[in-house]
Amino acid sequence: MLEITDLKKSFRTPEGRMVEVVNLESFTFAAGAQAALRGESGSGKTTLLNLIAGIVTADSGTVRIDGAEMTALPEAGRDRLRAEKIGYIFQTFNLLQGHTALENVLLGMGFGPRGADRSQARQLLERVGLAHRLDHFPRQLSTGQQQRVAVARALANRPALVLADEPTGNLDRRHAAEALTLIREICRESGAALLLVSHDETALAQFGQVGDFAALNRAVREACA
Repeated sequence: MLEITDLKKSFRTPEGRMVEVVNLESFTFAAGAQAALRGESGSGKTTLLNLIAGIVTADSGTVRIDGAEMTALPEAGRDRLRAEKIGYIFQTFNLLQGHTALENVLLGMGFGPRGADRSQARQLLERVGLAHRLDHFPRQLSTGQQQRVAVARALANRPALVLADEPTGNLDRRHAAEALTLIREICRESGAALLLVSHDETALAQFGQVGDFAALNRAVREACA
């Protein structure tokens, strides 16, 4: 499902110095798998997810999603591949504030190969417990409810791979546990692989498979040497 080889990414600091953030020699992830990567804030794990999703371009190396090479595509091709294969749950949700919960999901579906499907969007929101909040705007929803809209939107195009960046970071402990259980259940039901990154040990404890991002990322190891 996901194959990474010799992936590197550096950024220039305001002082003009180049800092390597990601340097992954090899990483593979099977279809339908669920696993987490442990990483401290600022360790580069969000950059890794953005590289996998094609939001950020790599300096070198390859990322293959279901056999398609994300890193070889122009921007429009990356956008299409992301819409077809990837669901992304952002830590800050990234909901469109001027649109309702239902419209946020429909807009996400509009970028996918099947187009917007109002019936399916409603079913997804009902599945995450928001049948009574379809026409509410993000500002009218609690933090936990906004996160559920983000989950529904991420799953709307039936992705093969779901990326979750600190998805419980803005929730209290009880709602965090509920949200993570929901994310895992929906991914399992749809057959989507789930790769989560977090520094929250409570969230990581729900996964039988937990990797250490610092151990995988040579950029972190070399910076700490």
